[in-house]
Amino acid sequence: MTSPSTVLPEVFTRAVAGLRAATPRGEILIEEIGAPQRLAPYAFALSATVLRDGEEVATGRLILLHDPAGHDAWDGTLRLVTYVTADLEMDLAADPMLPGVGWTWLTDALDAHDATYKAIGGTVTQTVSTRFGDLAGPPPGGDIEIRASWTPTSDDLSAHLLGWCALLASTAGLPPPGVTALPQPRPAGTA
Repeated sequence: MTSPSTVLPEVFTRAVAGLRAATPRGEILIEEIGAPQRLAPYAFALSATVLRDGEEVATGRLILLHDPAGHDAWDGTLRLVTYVTADLEMDLAADPMLPGVGWTWLTDALDAHDATYKAIGGTVTQTVSTRFGDLAGPPPGGDIEIRASWTPTSDDLSAHLLGWCALLASTAGLPPPGVTALPQPRPAGTA
């Protein structure tokens, strides 16, 4: 949002450096993307793709906003905004407890990485889709979308990036680091 000759505020520069410094697990690919231009005077954005067995299973965006004047709704001058979506198996996608579980994936991930925050809010949406007519073919499927924002209580955001990556891993169904997923049992009679 600023021209190249504009000096960036120190708090914003430190916050961006923290987001760039953290290293996610290997299944999560992160890249810098263009940030929204109208939400705050300063913005920075990341995009993530989560791979499981080489297949894309979840995506997300994390946007850092900074307004030196602050916002009453933010309760601060920095704000993190995220959008995460993942494909789910039908039985999980239809579970009525999924929205509550999805929200705890976010808060537990931030808490587990000591990413302190305030003024957190968001939505969790579950969708189940069945295809018909010319789109018929694949079995019914579902997905989860988590949209949230929170105000970090520090401008060192490396813990927030690691918490966000843990959220991505949870939505993608990745096992915790250091844990190997057990192979799925084969139906009787298959080789």
